[in-house]
Amino acid sequence: MKNDPSSLTVVIDLPLSHETGGLRRYYDFASRYIDPRHVDVWCPPGYSERGAARYPVIYMHDGQNLFDPASSGYGVDWGVDEAVTGLIQTHKIQGAIVVGVWNTASRYREYMPQKPLAAAQAQSLLAQFIQEKGGDPFSDAYLRFLVEELKPFIDANYRTLPDQPHTFVMGSSMGGLISLAAVEEYPDVFGGAGCLSTHWPIGQDVVVEYLGNGLPPAGVHKLYFDHGTEGLDAGYEPYQQRMDAFLQAAGYTSHKDWITLKFDGADHNEIAWRARVHIPLLFLLRE
Repeated sequence: MKNDPSSLTVVIDLPLSHETGGLRRYYDFASRYIDPRHVDVWCPPGYSERGAARYPVIYMHDGQNLFDPASSGYGVDWGVDEAVTGLIQTHKIQGAIVVGVWNTASRYREYMPQKPLAAAQAQSLLAQFIQEKGGDPFSDAYLRFLVEELKPFIDANYRTLPDQPHTFVMGSSMGGLISLAAVEEYPDVFGGAGCLSTHWPIGQDVVVEYLGNGLPPAGVHKLYFDHGTEGLDAGYEPYQQRMDAFLQAAGYTSHKDWITLKFDGADHNEIAWRARVHIPLLFLLRE
């Protein structure tokens, strides 16, 4: 695939409030590794007027849920444009470009870390996953799309800061799992991950242990985790506590290069993530 917008099926600019930046949608973004999907690229207010300014980039999963309630599967978007704009206006960050990668019908298979399920002790878990989700996980291919195809395209066509300290990945639920996996698989590409309401139970202890043992060295990356106490989130705390123990053992310092937060009363939905998305954004983007 060429790093050329004209090689894509359709490209349109979507209306947003002038105060909250601009949004461009690439329809059916092609890939050698996975099925095509839409990709939204949001640039902060004033991007077009600041001809030399370059920005960090956050790659976010479930992209249809980030900016527009009309495209969100639940009628509520995360309000990422408002959240980043608010952080800029209060002088907490300089700005950022947000790349929203839409999901597909293969969401679970793309977001489930596949290497831990390949281990001999995980065969029953893999069989259960295949039966419930219709096939093997193929998150390695999804991450190759992000790193080898999408990121070069974004860096070629937008004024990014393309280095590792300014490149992040973020998602919720299954998107939290694949965000942590992205940092571990490509520690030289991604400088940090925001993992909201990480859906640990789908991988049970197998995935927690694999990801916990695969953490990159402390002091180089930023890792954010959180969970609520209602709905699916009600079962997450024991798993998150295990991951926290791995982080501590690996030398991560709480509130410096790692944060875990608990939100009492918060459910597992876009309303809850919209209410707190500014927190991981600030943690990842502040210098």
